[in-house]
Amino acid sequence: MTRRAINFVTHRYGNARNLMLRKIGQPYDAFPSAIRMLLAPKMAQPTQSKQWLTNQDGVDKIYQGEAAIPQPGEKEVLVKIHTVSLNYRDTEVCDGGYNHHKSIGGENKALVPGSDMCGTVVKAGPGASLKEGQRVLSIFLQTHQTGQVQESDMASGMGLPLEGVLQEYRVFPDTALVTVPDYLSNEEAATLPIAGTTAFMAMNWMQPMGKPISNPETTVLFQMQGTGGVSISGLQIAKACGLKAIVTSSSDEKLEKARELGADYTINYKKFPKWSEKAMEFTMGKGVDIILECGGAQTVRQSFDSIAFGGLISSIGYLSGKQDTESDALNINVLALRRNVTLKGHINGPKDRFEEMLQLYAQKEIHPVVDQVFSFDETKDAMQYLAKGGHFGKVVIKIA
Repeated sequence: MTRRAINFVTHRYGNARNLMLRKIGQPYDAFPSAIRMLLAPKMAQPTQSKQWLTNQDGVDKIYQGEAAIPQPGEKEVLVKIHTVSLNYRDTEVCDGGYNHHKSIGGENKALVPGSDMCGTVVKAGPGASLKEGQRVLSIFLQTHQTGQVQESDMASGMGLPLEGVLQEYRVFPDTALVTVPDYLSNEEAATLPIAGTTAFMAMNWMQPMGKPISNPETTVLFQMQGTGGVSISGLQIAKACGLKAIVTSSSDEKLEKARELGADYTINYKKFPKWSEKAMEFTMGKGVDIILECGGAQTVRQSFDSIAFGGLISSIGYLSGKQDTESDALNINVLALRRNVTLKGHINGPKDRFEEMLQLYAQKEIHPVVDQVFSFDETKDAMQYLAKGGHFGKVVIKIA
């Protein structure tokens, strides 16, 4: 039934909804959503989009603004954003500290922060491959479609240097989005673009497409320092694939929650500063096959001390700092040669591997861990809550 037909019926008989109730005897809510949308009275479309902005001068100085809702061009879509999940990177951007990639620079002008969102396509431009009504997720680096990330891809980073997703509406190239598995809520889905994809790539970047590691003899160590977002995602992926998992944290409460998610071994690195020795003990002296190294300067030495021969250390963060102290100075060359180790930095992953990860999530019905949901107006509180690092799982902002 077309909108024109509905309008004719409404004009002639008064109200299409009442007509259908009278003629068919079915409640309005019983009809499919597409029919309900046609029957709903026309409402004026919004022209302005609320957004949060930063001058990159502090999390406590972010502020709200408005901008005209843009229209999608060729092969673009307009997305109504429902939820945004926060990453440690977002607090760095707002503080002006995300400056370790030379392709990201320029003035600290007003910028919409945030990179991870779940939304719905509300308008498709000419030739777009996505259609109205589809739920979608953003890709962190919009031009990174396949293979190894290139330096030029860094210029397409969401939330710096490109405007981010802490706003009600945003236009995206259709290639910069992926569709959402039906079983995931908007809050769960929004957690995956950075945390989920980075964790998946940290374990599987050397694996052929469609064949994630599933050897039950493989042991993965997750450093749950600070936010733990990537580590928690990695733990869920590892256990869904049948791997052994060791988790380190300074919090017994977090370690208990990690065990509830399936962690085989846990280490409180405050109680056991030489946590590498415990990791070697748990692996019967063999060492850990894969380490998600998010600590940085103060943890990487122990990662080398606990890695298995031929193992992989995936560098995904630097929560303990970006610079070695004099006492922490390492001879990486010797450490890598000693155990035939691969040390690999990870900046998220390409679109095709993101889609592969989503297929795994759907197959295993993995539900991401959401710590707390804030309203759009509470975004500053959410950022400050994230910066304190006391949460377990992802911090999500609900926009609509």
